[in-house]
Amino acid sequence: MPSTMKFVAVAAAALLATASAFQQPRPALALKSRRTFAPALEASPLPFAPALESYANFWVPPFQAARESGLAPDFLIHWGHAGAMASVLLSMGLIGSYMGWQIRGGNGEDVTALTLGETVREAHPKIMGGMAFFFVLGGQGGLVLNAVQGNPVLESTHAITATAGLGLLAVQAALPLVFEKGGPAARTAHAYLGTGTIALFFAHMAAGVQLGTSF
Repeated sequence: MPSTMKFVAVAAAALLATASAFQQPRPALALKSRRTFAPALEASPLPFAPALESYANFWVPPFQAARESGLAPDFLIHWGHAGAMASVLLSMGLIGSYMGWQIRGGNGEDVTALTLGETVREAHPKIMGGMAFFFVLGGQGGLVLNAVQGNPVLESTHAITATAGLGLLAVQAALPLVFEKGGPAARTAHAYLGTGTIALFFAHMAAGVQLGTSF
């Protein structure tokens, strides 16, 4: 159906946009024992960048104080966000995606060890909603910890893919609202766009590892 192809095309475009995730990131400032937030060196393509940079700046002093007092070691500041978000993607993201395809395959009423007493159909939106919640919460932490280390907040491929991924999650959350009107086309769009969104987050994770190892 035309509407199905339109949504699948959106998913394909999102995946193609992540190709730049594997380019060499711009060298960041070296980690020092004491640092302050460094202003962005170039304009971010994201229109809301100034507001988020101000938000990150607001939280930098207490995090710096925690690091200098030994409560937050450099390793935790550098890789804490990555470890937390990877664990969410590799658990909730993969399990929720698997459940979505089980529903599409006609197994939505099954109860398994992964659903904790609920049906697959009941557990799927809860797991994916939880993943989205932790990604939004963890994304704020990533902004602040990047600023604490003296780096521009929203000028990396990692930041761009995060924004795109969260936007696609919002679309995914809205699609079930039109399942009755959209019928099979809306359900097909939800399935394939969801898979594309998870693939985008894996590209986001790769860009994050590349960024983290660059400074």
